[in-house]
Amino acid sequence: MEKGINQRKTEHIRLCLEGEVEGVNKSTGLEGIHFLHNALPEIDFAEISFATSFLNKALQAPFLVSSMTGGSELATTINQNLALAAEQKGWALAIGSTRAFLESDQHKESFLIRQQAPTVPLIVNIGAVQLNYGYGAEECQRIIDKTEADSIVLHLNSLQEAVQDGGDLNFKDLLPKIEQVCKQVNAPVGVKEVGFGIDGEAAERLYDAGISYIDVAGAGGTSWSQVEKLRSKDPLKKAAAEAFNNWGNPTKDCLVSVRSQLPDAPLVASGGMKTGVDAAKAITIGADVIGYARHLLQAATESAEAVVQTMEQLELELKMTMFGIGAVNLDELKNTKRVSINGRSLLDT
Repeated sequence: MEKGINQRKTEHIRLCLEGEVEGVNKSTGLEGIHFLHNALPEIDFAEISFATSFLNKALQAPFLVSSMTGGSELATTINQNLALAAEQKGWALAIGSTRAFLESDQHKESFLIRQQAPTVPLIVNIGAVQLNYGYGAEECQRIIDKTEADSIVLHLNSLQEAVQDGGDLNFKDLLPKIEQVCKQVNAPVGVKEVGFGIDGEAAERLYDAGISYIDVAGAGGTSWSQVEKLRSKDPLKKAAAEAFNNWGNPTKDCLVSVRSQLPDAPLVASGGMKTGVDAAKAITIGADVIGYARHLLQAATESAEAVVQTMEQLELELKMTMFGIGAVNLDELKNTKRVSINGRSLLDT
């Protein structure tokens, strides 16, 4: 029988699959971006390429399976299916918080997925707040070594912890500890939110501390205050969480803010990403890689083939968007003027 952190991971999966976990009246903001159709694209659809690289490894598409889960029987099925699919499609792959793996070998197979994904960038994940609860560079390096990962990402989840029963709430003086991890770990260290967003001011402080890439993980998708509200047995916390059901910085605003502060930093867009058109929009405003999580989750409970089918649809949607504006590669997509942002057409500039 699963206990403690392992049980919590299973509950998280079930709630994300079955519960009302998206923010209320909260969007990514990407609906304010529109592409301007090019009736004469002058390109061959077959020649469109969105190949790129991330963490010094080739990607067949600018896509990332975002951190979701680990440390439970159901998580093992999900992560193995995601790994097989990511390897087949050439996507980067991140797995959920590996704290459970440090504390116990129970369900270790949910984390040891390098065999299923031998060539793609593999990212492991742990909460940054754990640096105030006995974890440090040594534990981060141990996770990387045990999983054969290419990188570790530290997730920032203050509001989730505030709603979570028994949450870890000491977020004081994390930045210098993050800086030490960046200096001492023998792999790139990234940072991500969990759906409330990272803005340019915070991103710049993190980048100056040595962080290698930023995943904005903005609002508009899964709200982890909503997830923890549904889990909570504390009536006061459940009631208070209602006040935060539309909390967070929309993904679009995060991308614009971070890119304005850090013009050259590797930037991942996640948080409410559901289509390849969403991906194209995010790329035009600064994203390098697009992360999908809950959009892949149901398929991952079924089979690797089901995940691949979802991935192929996302890739086709991105390719069709590029064809529709006449962009043959990602550089042309990033620099296109065939886009209107909040009613302002770049073709007019």
